Amino acid sequence: MLALAEDADLPLLERVKLCAIFSSNLDEFVAVRLAGIGHQVESRIRRRFADGRTPSQTLRAIRERITELQAVQDQLWLEDLQPALAVEGIRIGGLEKLSPREVRGLTKRFEREIQPLLTPIAVGVAAPFPYVTSLALNIGLLVRDRRTDEQRFIRVNVPNDVPRFVPVGDTNVRVPLEQLILHFLPAALGGVEILSQSPFRVTRDADLSLTADADDLVEAVETQLVQRRFGDIVRVEVAGDASEELVDTLIRELRIEAGRVYVTHAPVGLSALMELTEIDRPDLKDEPWLAGTRRPFVHRSPADLLARIRRRDILVHHPYDSFDTSVEAFGAAARDSKVAALKSTVYRTGDLSAILTSLVETAEEGKQAVCLVELTARFDERRNIEWSRALERAGVDVVYGLPDLKMHAKLTLIARRERTGVRRYVHIGTGNYHASHATSYEDLGLFTADEEIAADVAEVFNAVTGLTSPTMFRKLLVGPWFLRDGILNEIDRVVRASRAGEGGRIRIKVNSLVDPEVIDALYAASSAGVTVEIITRGICMLRPGVPGLSERITVRSVLGRFLEHSRIMSFQTNDRTTTWIGSADLMPRNLDRRVEVLVPVEDSRLRSDLAEVLDALLADTRFSWELDADGDWHRTEAKGRARPVSAQEILMARAKKRAKKRSGSR
Repeated sequence: MLALAEDADLPLLERVKLCAIFSSNLDEFVAVRLAGIGHQVESRIRRRFADGRTPSQTLRAIRERITELQAVQDQLWLEDLQPALAVEGIRIGGLEKLSPREVRGLTKRFEREIQPLLTPIAVGVAAPFPYVTSLALNIGLLVRDRRTDEQRFIRVNVPNDVPRFVPVGDTNVRVPLEQLILHFLPAALGGVEILSQSPFRVTRDADLSLTADADDLVEAVETQLVQRRFGDIVRVEVAGDASEELVDTLIRELRIEAGRVYVTHAPVGLSALMELTEIDRPDLKDEPWLAGTRRPFVHRSPADLLARIRRRDILVHHPYDSFDTSVEAFGAAARDSKVAALKSTVYRTGDLSAILTSLVETAEEGKQAVCLVELTARFDERRNIEWSRALERAGVDVVYGLPDLKMHAKLTLIARRERTGVRRYVHIGTGNYHASHATSYEDLGLFTADEEIAADVAEVFNAVTGLTSPTMFRKLLVGPWFLRDGILNEIDRVVRASRAGEGGRIRIKVNSLVDPEVIDALYAASSAGVTVEIITRGICMLRPGVPGLSERITVRSVLGRFLEHSRIMSFQTNDRTTTWIGSADLMPRNLDRRVEVLVPVEDSRLRSDLAEVLDALLADTRFSWELDADGDWHRTEAKGRARPVSAQEILMARAKKRAKKRSGSR
């Protein structure tokens, strides 16, 4: 993300957005991953990880890398993005360059909207250091009382419901909120001399830890959310001009080691840069993307839509295909008078989720409505609790599953009474039922009335609601029961074909590839002559191109304006190709501790569509990186004079072509 933010060929405000996303991603990494390593160090665990490092060595390496990346981002903002914005008339800075009239306007705004929200809290013998919320911006001050000559530390909160970059009148000039506060603060504090000052921010451990024997899962999660607010401090960020004495005071009062302090020369907490992307400058942004509607979903009544799905499976690809006219329309099909039941899973969802609305309406009509809610979806726990209670009040049967078994599969099932009996229709997706995500996350969804697949989906719901362990599934690969074995069997099938001289090819697109058993199986496939192509957006613990081990394996990561999120697995031999999509990444947590689903795409036309998606990703030379045998990523470059190719632009062009063809056929 940081490398893309440095790419001068991208629109300026898109680069600012990428810079903000980098900060947000780093915040989550520190709050969860770095915190986890820190706990191992504190517990004196010396067991080495797979790379040979101990937890303490890993912690040092991570801190060094974070410092390096932070320095790159600081330079990017201060020497590139901020000056470039100024050239475009979007000036970010202090009050010194404002006109007297503009300063008067900000003075009034400060006095009316900001100063009443400020609470200076002094620290002393009888006044312990105040609680500091994770990721909230604060200002630390070392002051001297002019009357008593006493020196003390004062912490001032920065309001979180005020824009971080305060507009100056109706212009595109913005003043960072902390600079505005620091400008007016001396007058607000009265008779003290400010010796040193700095914005600072703490990051606390944000992981949840639930016991498997929790009697009330909702209550247990709520308790953990309270505890998260007071989690251990993992990181303290301070401004580069903070005095040594002020930093030492923070270390002492927060009771942390010096290694947890990170100095930044750019504004603290650059995730707030996302505010700037709301400025009305379309010339500095990507051209808006309007998703199209696949032909089977155009102007269909609920009964007609289900009839189309009954005739043939339908595949949608977001955000190239519209989410609201496909996935949400499918949920709305429960309004059909012959529909008897609607069941769906919720991992993450937006405030106005049409799927949840359909569940409520289904329950209110006296039909069966079931929702499997994953309360422990990280950072969405509170929202999921609120939704689950609202659903229960509406009469929906809400089931939470088990504390040690996350519901990560994306499933919706409609049961409809028809002439031949009750028929089931299902949607199986790779992404959450979250409409806003569907405009920026790349995901796939399969709609089918295949009786065996639908029966398997029903078994998944029954296994979770009834707390049972299924003995078999007809077509689906379902974790944690049969998923890893199913994937290993597919790899082994290709290996056996290759050893028999038939050749073989494996293509896998996931977010993370970590599972040791799957990695070893892919190494074995390479040694057997199978071509293995991996597309992994995030973590990959497989090393490609190692002589005698993985010469026939390539690994790449593809980014772009959309977050690559779908999971696709293709296993090809001379006489048979199987293609799967679903919710599972290749990680032990997904294969062993989550309810995950992979569904086979059996329609040859749809398999061809997925092959084209993989082809485009593997052809990308614009936004892709390749992994080498040493574990380093290198940006892919177009060969010779060839124009760089963007996979997402290829797929957008195809979507536009489909829309044009559809319009022309009306």
